[in-house]
Amino acid sequence: MKKSQSITSKLPALLALAVVVAIWCGASEGGFVPEFMLPSPRQVCQALISDAPVLAANAAVTLQEAAYGLLIGISVALVLATLMHRVRWLYRALYPILVITQTIPTIALAPLLVLWMGFGMAPKITLVALTTFFPIAVSLLEGYASTDRSTADLLRAMGASRWQIFYHLEFPSALSYFFSGLRVSVSYAVVGAVISEWLGGFEGLGVYMTRANKAYAFDKMFAVIIVIVVISLLLMLLVTVLRHAVMPWEAYEKIERND
Repeated sequence: MKKSQSITSKLPALLALAVVVAIWCGASEGGFVPEFMLPSPRQVCQALISDAPVLAANAAVTLQEAAYGLLIGISVALVLATLMHRVRWLYRALYPILVITQTIPTIALAPLLVLWMGFGMAPKITLVALTTFFPIAVSLLEGYASTDRSTADLLRAMGASRWQIFYHLEFPSALSYFFSGLRVSVSYAVVGAVISEWLGGFEGLGVYMTRANKAYAFDKMFAVIIVIVVISLLLMLLVTVLRHAVMPWEAYEKIERND
């Protein structure tokens, strides 16, 4: 029963995707839009197949940059958000600065990082870390703030230390918020790596896209966009699987609510 409900819930999205592909196919194959401007799905699939080895090699580089930058972003966000939660004056001092940094366009930072760090992997990793840090940090701060104060007071009355309260109550309470922020950040990580590759680099999906654009090979442009979308969706799925593994109690709570 639940399996059929799950399939039924996905039908609207699948139908919408099928309609978009049908319109795309009709517009390109029917001659309504010139092929050099909008390649057909068939041409894009051919580009995916013919350039599969090159796309795979460049995707591996982009994934490596995204993974390193994401790990750094997660680490810094965990440490800084926890410190800001524990030390209130630090929160009041740093939170406005964090918000201001997010008003700076990513595309404006990328050339500066390339200028300062060169054309290697360092500026790409730095940009990904900067891009992914904020959603995770803000989500963690919201999660810490959502902690049940009455439960914290009870633990304190029972002699629990600040570290014990944090470990057994505050951090578990923030986990769902953390994974929500991480789900956003993994997609930002891939996009951030690609943007930084546009402005300087020797390999990666961004470099591949730039070369395809200069050659007016728009079938390859669409192919690499599909690869980026698929990678982002797979990473978001990985976060969901990791969330279920780390927070198994959510599944039991969901079953209890349904019952």
